[in-house]
Amino acid sequence: MTRKQLIEQIQTKKSYLCVGLDTDIKKIPAHLQSHPNAVFEFNKQIIDATQDLCVAYKLNTAFYEAMGVKGWQAMEETVNYIPKNQFIIADAKRGDIGNTSTQYAKAFFEAMDFDAITVAPYMGEDSVKPFLEFENKWAIVLGLTSNAGSKDFEQLKVVGQATNNGGEYLYESVLKKVSSWGTVENLMFVVGATKATDLEAIRTIIPDHFLLVPGVGFQGGSLAEVSKYGMNKDCGLLVNASRAIIYASEKEDFANEARAIAKQYQTEMAAYLS
Repeated sequence: MTRKQLIEQIQTKKSYLCVGLDTDIKKIPAHLQSHPNAVFEFNKQIIDATQDLCVAYKLNTAFYEAMGVKGWQAMEETVNYIPKNQFIIADAKRGDIGNTSTQYAKAFFEAMDFDAITVAPYMGEDSVKPFLEFENKWAIVLGLTSNAGSKDFEQLKVVGQATNNGGEYLYESVLKKVSSWGTVENLMFVVGATKATDLEAIRTIIPDHFLLVPGVGFQGGSLAEVSKYGMNKDCGLLVNASRAIIYASEKEDFANEARAIAKQYQTEMAAYLS
């Protein structure tokens, strides 16, 4: 999917919601547990219930990989079922030396038709560049994440980086450096919703790039703050909600309840976009 197509979807649906299909076989409703393809059936009903309210779906690949071959099959079936006007993200956090990254990219961009993959930048340019060499595909690079451990490395001050406040955070160096490796047409960044007040400063570094923002919902992130500090002229946001939507109910009405929560997000987003 191109940037233009993504922006058009946001404008048409008045939404920048990304639904996280982080499907845990142990958490899906009991009445589906005996289904021969339980994970896909669960995903299918969530997609049917939410596709008009969101612009993207994100599959955390760990939940599928943990199931072995059946998990990979469920992931592939899910990707194939998602409508093509949706932006589909493989939350795989890959990143390795060049030839290995190329194989990762082929796995998710060619063998499975994902639009984007999350990428860890720790190994540097030659580990990220291979993901940027596929037409109309995106690398979503980890920037400032929402987990408590982000302070261990991401929020360390970088020695020797002269700024007005005596240094810059490592994540700021990452944003500056990585943004030069691609363009706003093929490169996004992950910024956690629990770091919403940092978004204003982040936007001075990368004003035009799209941001994938997890952490709204169960992790306590504020959609209002994310929208206030992170939105740019093209919206520039994909706000992900996973558990808050897909596990809204443990009963047979789970898809209806998921839709109700997604609708709440979409309604709030429409107000911020107006």
